[in-house]
Amino acid sequence: MPIIFFARVADVSLGTFRTIVVFRGHKLLASFIGFFEISIWLVAASQVLSNLDHWYFALAYAGGFAVGNYVGITIENHFAIGNDLIRCISFNRDVLAGKLREEGFKAVSFDGDMGKAHPVEILFIVEKRRNVPSLIKLIKDLDKTAVYSVSDVKNVYDGPEILPSRNIFSGALMKFRKH
Repeated sequence: MPIIFFARVADVSLGTFRTIVVFRGHKLLASFIGFFEISIWLVAASQVLSNLDHWYFALAYAGGFAVGNYVGITIENHFAIGNDLIRCISFNRDVLAGKLREEGFKAVSFDGDMGKAHPVEILFIVEKRRNVPSLIKLIKDLDKTAVYSVSDVKNVYDGPEILPSRNIFSGALMKFRKH
């Protein structure tokens, strides 16, 4: 019975991790993980299906599934694969972006306003997921009034060479970058 539980924890953990890896576009890694996931699942499922008269096998199978989801998410959080987009509004215009750049973050900033008396600085930062907690801490330390949101980013393209020629903005962008 313990082998069913631990096999199920292993295969569901791999499945959860694989699903997140698929979402982030890592096809080869997802295929590799999937091979081991289904191999382990076959062992666990065959034990339960060949012993349907033992209710505790089914209980171990279900328990392994539940724990496997938790473990899989924990594993993925540890690896922190991928990038996030951080959108930040700073109510102290022209302060936050410069300081973040000094710390090595690539911040794009725009001036904005929330009415005539409330100028703001709007920042966009694409950062590796593993670095986001330190970035958020830095934002909070530098500007306690800043508001931010974090979103998953599936793909990040770095430079104009990847822009497809059929993109209506690529020609204008290439001309702008030449000047």
